[in-house]
Amino acid sequence: MSSVAGHTALVTGAASGIGLACARALAAEGAEVHLVDLDPQVLTFAAELGGTGHVLDLTGSVEVLPAEIDILVNNAGVQHVAPIHEFPAERFSAMVELMVVAAFRLTRHVLPHMYSRGWGRLVHISSVHGLRASAFKSAYTAAKHGLEGFSKVAALEGAPHGVTSNCVAPGYVRTPLVERQIADQARVHGIAPEEVPAQIFLQRSAVKRLLEPSEVAAAVLWLCDNSFVTGTSLVVDGGWTAQ
Repeated sequence: MSSVAGHTALVTGAASGIGLACARALAAEGAEVHLVDLDPQVLTFAAELGGTGHVLDLTGSVEVLPAEIDILVNNAGVQHVAPIHEFPAERFSAMVELMVVAAFRLTRHVLPHMYSRGWGRLVHISSVHGLRASAFKSAYTAAKHGLEGFSKVAALEGAPHGVTSNCVAPGYVRTPLVERQIADQARVHGIAPEEVPAQIFLQRSAVKRLLEPSEVAAAVLWLCDNSFVTGTSLVVDGGWTAQ
């Protein structure tokens, strides 16, 4: 039996893609799940899983969410592809607010409960762009690098309390977030949209396919089951960062 059984989990960005896959995997292993997303569809998925849905803009207050959380999966994220000199400043700030500041606020919100229980799992969905950079992704790369650093601090502070903190750093995953990039990637690279998957998404990957959300969820479960793995980033990228 997985160690997540009987624990309460909260997953952000849970109305699709990686977040939904994580919520499904945690629920299947016996966790009580809270699904958070700006998309009201999250309520339907929560009902299907026997969990609780929350429609919430995470760039605002998170105090309305439950604090009695044993497993926090910080997954919510957005993407914008543009050269730095054309990148809207307000868009840059909003992306950092969602992917770094909201992760901090949520972690701060649930840590007292984890500390009181002597057990907790913080899993932050980072990216290969938390370890490497790609042109035209200044905000996303900056945010994911920030999330990686924040996770390490949480690991150091949480260790005496039985709380681990790790990142999962996937390559390109078959999600709406990736699919929505195709037009922008084609524009900034000057190629046809149908050329984007091979030339941009998979060009640096040794394994020539997109990662499935369920595979990222499996990595999240693995981290939840390990008490000695903390302060690190589990890279699931088909060899993307090996080059």
